[in-house]
Amino acid sequence: MISSNRISAFDVILPREIPYKGQILNQLSAFMLEQTRPVCPNWLLDVPAPSVSIGKKCIPFKLEMVVRGHLVGHAWRTYQSGLRTLCGATLPEGLKEYAPLPFPIITPSTKADAGHDEDITPDDLIRKGIISPDHWKTISNFALALFEKGKEMAKERGLILADTKYEFGLYQDDVLLMDEVHTPDSSRYFYADGFEERQSREIKQQQLSKEFVREWLMANGFMGKAGQQLPEMTDAWVDQISKKYIELYERMVGKKFVPELLTPEDTQRRIETSLGHLSSSTMLP
Repeated sequence: MISSNRISAFDVILPREIPYKGQILNQLSAFMLEQTRPVCPNWLLDVPAPSVSIGKKCIPFKLEMVVRGHLVGHAWRTYQSGLRTLCGATLPEGLKEYAPLPFPIITPSTKADAGHDEDITPDDLIRKGIISPDHWKTISNFALALFEKGKEMAKERGLILADTKYEFGLYQDDVLLMDEVHTPDSSRYFYADGFEERQSREIKQQQLSKEFVREWLMANGFMGKAGQQLPEMTDAWVDQISKKYIELYERMVGKKFVPELLTPEDTQRRIETSLGHLSSSTMLP
């Protein structure tokens, strides 16, 4: 898997690349996958180059496991519309935006081959044959355990993990965590310092996540719908996005981000060397 510097929102790939984003996401996710391996087995085997990961190819479950600990983003927009259920999960009355939920909830969505993902209830997932009852129980337990681990790690670093998404698949009948985990593309973090004060004053919470990109798009009239025009991404805006990704990396990993630029030839050589070592050590079938 090779992480690019491209960025997407509302299922649309934006026109400009973000400097170092591929390396940041790849290395941050690798760090998180190693930290969470005792909680849930995962696909990753090696990271031979800054933007490259090698792992076990799984048969994916066609759904995203979205775990929410706070009322924000899509959940808040649903709540604000007057609804009090989301994907079969009941939301209590009287909550403010960003408020912590009584306990984390899972709000799955279908993993569309084309177009937008859609919310779905666990009962409908099973009824439509998207996942078996046993596998649903397994990945639900994994998702909640991973979320607790993510919250603990975030707390140690002065952050609050508000929500995130996980993807799982089957590898030789074993359920494995796939893709990235606890990155700004898959997760939403709040700054813990001053969180309660901002809530009491009903001030917008400060975030470290890709949500600020979505908010910028919405403020400029774009939500991925037909006929909407993407706003211009200026050099200053692209630089601001890159700095946000670097900040979250340094917060979560606990060390300074160091850009590493390789030629395509060097990257290919590292991939081939890694595959050779993995094959000889029987880590690959």
